[in-house]
Amino acid sequence: MRTVLIVLFDGVQSLDVTGPLEVFAGAEASRADSYRIRTASLDGAPVRCSSGLVLVPDHTLAEAPAPHTLLVPGGGGTRHPDPRLVDWLRAHGPGAERLVSVCTGAILLAAAGLLDGRRATTHWAYCDRLARDHPAVEVDPDPIYVRDGQVATSAGVTSGIDLALALVEEDLGRAVALTIARHLVVFLRRPGNQAQFSVQLAAQTARREPLREVQQWISEHPGADLSVESLAARARLSPRHFARAFQAETGTTPGRFVERVRLEHARRLLEDSADGVEEISRASGYGTPEAMRRAFVKTLGSAPAEYRRRFRPAPTG
Repeated sequence: MRTVLIVLFDGVQSLDVTGPLEVFAGAEASRADSYRIRTASLDGAPVRCSSGLVLVPDHTLAEAPAPHTLLVPGGGGTRHPDPRLVDWLRAHGPGAERLVSVCTGAILLAAAGLLDGRRATTHWAYCDRLARDHPAVEVDPDPIYVRDGQVATSAGVTSGIDLALALVEEDLGRAVALTIARHLVVFLRRPGNQAQFSVQLAAQTARREPLREVQQWISEHPGADLSVESLAARARLSPRHFARAFQAETGTTPGRFVERVRLEHARRLLEDSADGVEEISRASGYGTPEAMRRAFVKTLGSAPAEYRRRFRPAPTG
């Protein structure tokens, strides 16, 4: 049985706690005696989350059982942490077989010196701060989670669920992780190197309704004719006016937005479907496998077939 110890403190983000907790609890429900989940705060007192929710811990940190997996969530409470909490992490973090942070929990691990010389991530809004305050940490702002030896750090909020699912899959197999994912109505797991933002989140939303509608239409029809002329006609603008307005309001050109939508669509099909590369290239608007291969190599550094081998979960026997 693996003990999962979740550290609690005032100002913690409730989803950073409950998201991974529900994953590990689901694993325990699926396979008895797989995990023992415990929570602890410095003095064993209830803590108030950033949302106002009050959580009651099982233990004081001093009395908590030695963890297999020590999970440190984030939240506003990481901005000015209690020095005793940082000291406890510094003393006990190295003893855990697996050290995990969610969101700005990475800031606490870094303050304790537990990320020095390691690659790590955190919520996109705090990556610059993490890199500035802790130059010994190699901060990667893009992935939703990063594994470096026994240390795993994840990005904002829901990425903690992705990381927890990946850990359960590693411990207990894909079938158990898939059962949990279905119960929680989430993907089995997004690859750790998937960007923190989808294309739609990374690009600004246009202010004018015709341009917003074009953005949405591109996302829903990656295989369609998405030339500037075609999109301009849909927005009822001249091609030149459309291209200028689109870039001004979204921060990217129409062509670049289309490229990113098509790449994201193709990646998801490679990860989640059994469709062939030729079929995916057509559905994603590339037309030919070679055109899709060039786009993948240019942006991701690997061909579609290699990407699928790396990031599509292995089939169960």
